[in-house]
Amino acid sequence: MYYIASCSFGKDSLAMILRLIEENKPLDEVVFYDTGMEFEAIYKVRNKILPLLAEKGIKYTELKPYRPFMYDMLEKPIESKQKGKHNGYGWCGGVCRWGTMFKQKALDEYAEKKNAIVYIGIAYDEPKRLEKEIKPYKTHPLVDWEMTEGDCLTYCYSKGFDWVESGIDLYSILDRVSCWCCCNKNKKELYNIWRYLPQYWERLKKLQSKIDRPMKNFKINNMAFMVMCLIWKKYLKKVRGNNVHSNRSSKDVFGKQTDSFEMDKQWKNQGGQGCQSLPNTERGN
Repeated sequence: MYYIASCSFGKDSLAMILRLIEENKPLDEVVFYDTGMEFEAIYKVRNKILPLLAEKGIKYTELKPYRPFMYDMLEKPIESKQKGKHNGYGWCGGVCRWGTMFKQKALDEYAEKKNAIVYIGIAYDEPKRLEKEIKPYKTHPLVDWEMTEGDCLTYCYSKGFDWVESGIDLYSILDRVSCWCCCNKNKKELYNIWRYLPQYWERLKKLQSKIDRPMKNFKINNMAFMVMCLIWKKYLKKVRGNNVHSNRSSKDVFGKQTDSFEMDKQWKNQGGQGCQSLPNTERGN
C-alpha cells in the first residue's frame, strides 16, 4: 500500500506529518498544492521541513494549478447564467470556491492514479469538515489521536515551527492561515491584515480595484473596523471613478517592482505559458 499525506503547511497538516513521522507510521510521500497565493510564512515552513522529509526518505511533490491563479481570478473568459459573459471568477471563497475545487480535484486525481491511502489533516474539533470527507481512501489521523486545532498548534510550536511574518505569528492574528486573498476571512482577520500585514492589505486593495464584487459586505459595529472600512470604501470610490473595469489585466497586482505580475513570472520560470496566451480550457482538456 502507498501512503500520501496531503499538506498545506498550516498547523493541522504539519502536526499530522510530524506525528506520523514521530510514531513511524507508513508515509511514502507528502503532497503540497501550491496556488502561488500563500503567505510567505507557509513557504518558510515548507522549506524548514524538507530536509526532514529527505532524511526519512519521504518523497516530496508540489502540484501547481493548470493555469496561474491570477489568470483564473481576473482574466479567464467566463460565461454564467447569473452574470453572462465576463472575465475571471473573481474572489475565491463563500459559495464560489473555485480555487478550492481545482485544488481538491488535482489532489484527488494524483492520489487515485497512485491508488494511494491519503492522510488528511482535519482536526478532532472540526466535525463539519469531516462530514464532507466521503472518499474511502482518505484517513484522518488527527481525529484518531483526538488532536484539536489548538493541540496541533501547540504541538508544532513544541517541534520548533512557527508562522512568523513581519515580526508576528500569523496564528496570533488569523483564525486560518489560508491563501492571503481568500474572501472567507472574517472582520478580525481583515482588520489584523490591515494593521499588521500592510503588504497584503495593499495587494487586496489592488485586487478589489479589478473585481466588481466587494470582497466583504459587513455590518459595521466596531470603531476600529469602521475606520478600516471607510478607508477601503474611499479607495474603491477612487479607483472605480477611474473606470477600472475597462482594464482587467492583473499585471500590476503585485506592485511596481515587477514588469509583469509575479505569478506569471513564476509560472514562466516553471516552463508554463504566459497568461495572455493561455487557452480557454478547463484543467486537463
